[in-house]
Amino acid sequence: APFGDLAFVAAVRTQALQLISFGDAISSSSRAPERLFRVVDMYEAVRDLLPDLDPVFADPYSAALRAEVTAVCNTLGSSIKGIFMELENLIRRDPARVAAQGGGIHPITRYVMNYLRAACGSRQTLEEVMEGDFGAVGGAAAAVDPDRPTSSLAVHIAWIMDVLHKNLDIKSKIYRDPSLACVFLMNNGKYIIQKVNDSELGVLLGDEWIKQMTNRVRRWSMDYQRVTWGKVTTVLQTGGPGVGGLPATAMKQKLRMFNTYFQEIYEVQSEWVIADEQLRVDVRAAVAEAVMPVYTALISRLKSSPEARHDLYIKYTPEDVEACIQHLFEGAAK
Repeated sequence: APFGDLAFVAAVRTQALQLISFGDAISSSSRAPERLFRVVDMYEAVRDLLPDLDPVFADPYSAALRAEVTAVCNTLGSSIKGIFMELENLIRRDPARVAAQGGGIHPITRYVMNYLRAACGSRQTLEEVMEGDFGAVGGAAAAVDPDRPTSSLAVHIAWIMDVLHKNLDIKSKIYRDPSLACVFLMNNGKYIIQKVNDSELGVLLGDEWIKQMTNRVRRWSMDYQRVTWGKVTTVLQTGGPGVGGLPATAMKQKLRMFNTYFQEIYEVQSEWVIADEQLRVDVRAAVAEAVMPVYTALISRLKSSPEARHDLYIKYTPEDVEACIQHLFEGAAK
């Protein structure tokens, strides 16, 4: 038996090392993010072979070969972790020179979210790798619970999402118009939430993370309202229904200022885009809620003023303003 074991190892060693060297070559080559899926395939193939190799290479003469195969599994696992690190670096290095047209969804956002969704197809394996159980024998992967909110993979993906958020925040500063910067952040934030909600990313990141991201989008929406429409609603204030109120000349001046502001905003922002239909509806509703009551009140008071020839100054009826608001954010093509 000892001579048989020795002869067997001598016969298969060369071929075994050739296979092992192929695994080494895969693990040591480029760590470009798109290679993740091939390396995961290789890792899973080697890992799944380990239990079958044990009885074949159980003798002492085969210990070195068993160690080589385990080492390949380790290096492939390290390569997977390195690819995730390279993804982080790719996001950080993505230049902030070109803005997405109309404040739309940036290509880096689409790339990262679709990449992570695809990667989660191998969630069990990635969790095993991130936990550091490279090449564990006997089904160790089954003992990993990938649904833990603080799992290694969940923490790593949350970190990548944070890197993406910081990158988008830098990109938002390219826009000279602060309102458009808010629209850009809203669009990309909403897209991220959608991709997380309809994939296993939602399980990994958890409800609290989704809630925080939703609050960010809500805050950007409020910032947009303040930056864009704050001056409009301020100029429309008439001081309430008290006796006397504003003189007709003051109301005319307010109306002229509103006409200028509103026309400028509409001409520019009707060419911007809010990609998500529900977000677009919500933002329009918030604009209408802020503008329509004060504008209607000003028009009503101006018409009731006996000293005003209001027809000369009312460029937009309340219905016109409402209609214009409902055409915001449909993009230049529409």
